[in-house]
Amino acid sequence: MTIYAVGDIQGCLQPLKFLLKKVAFNADRDQLWSVGDIVNRGPKCLKTLRFLHDMRDNLVMVLGNHDLHLLAVAAGVRAPTPTDTLDKILAAPDRDKLLNWLAHRPLLHHEDGHTLVHAGIPPQWSVEDALRHAREVEAVLQSPDCVTFLGAMYGNEPNAWSEDLTGMERLRVITNYLTRMRYCTKKGVLDLVSKGPRPNPGPPGDSRKVSAWFSHPHRKTANDRIIFGHWASIEGHTDSPNVIALDTGCVWGGAMTLYRLDSGERISCPCKNGKCQK
Repeated sequence: MTIYAVGDIQGCLQPLKFLLKKVAFNADRDQLWSVGDIVNRGPKCLKTLRFLHDMRDNLVMVLGNHDLHLLAVAAGVRAPTPTDTLDKILAAPDRDKLLNWLAHRPLLHHEDGHTLVHAGIPPQWSVEDALRHAREVEAVLQSPDCVTFLGAMYGNEPNAWSEDLTGMERLRVITNYLTRMRYCTKKGVLDLVSKGPRPNPGPPGDSRKVSAWFSHPHRKTANDRIIFGHWASIEGHTDSPNVIALDTGCVWGGAMTLYRLDSGERISCPCKNGKCQK
């Protein structure tokens, strides 16, 4: 079996199909890992969701922030934004089946020395910590409290983890770490405003030192192999050979990237308007 991980798809189905064909992906023996954000912004969100649902026996997928946003919009607890491209999913006759399947995806997956997550793991958590906390959110997503959680998950506070946190505040910071994080301090204080390849300058006298979550040298996952997406502006580059960034901005006119786990090979195709340009 060969395992390939793919970066943020965001409704760009044609490049995904192109890359799977290019590597001769075989549904009888191979497996695809997705870092999440399979929908939104791109042109074929419903078809992408159906395609991945159909290949679910050969798919490992973690949830991204856009996937959670779709669930919140579908539940009626969040209004669509002007840039959302989710209408066809919301109107589809099979939407309930698809959304129920989506809500049962994990936020973190760990297997054979590789950890798959949408955004990252904060410096103060080990992989075991992250798995344990991810399970807290997953349990709520798959419970009658799902709608309440989806309505309360938005927001940037609290901006740091504490074991003393309870209720929706606890679930929100876990969700923000795993699905939204880019920059944080060495103690895991989040900067959820900065999105570029460098953090925004703080106000005069601000003593916080934020860096990319994977750049903190003493993070507990420094020796772990982590595969993530979410951060198109770094164009797949990190400062660690163990941290594999796969969001190369397909939906923004960049590329879609597959990563072969056993060899470390990257296979990409440049994209424009949700289609591969090769």
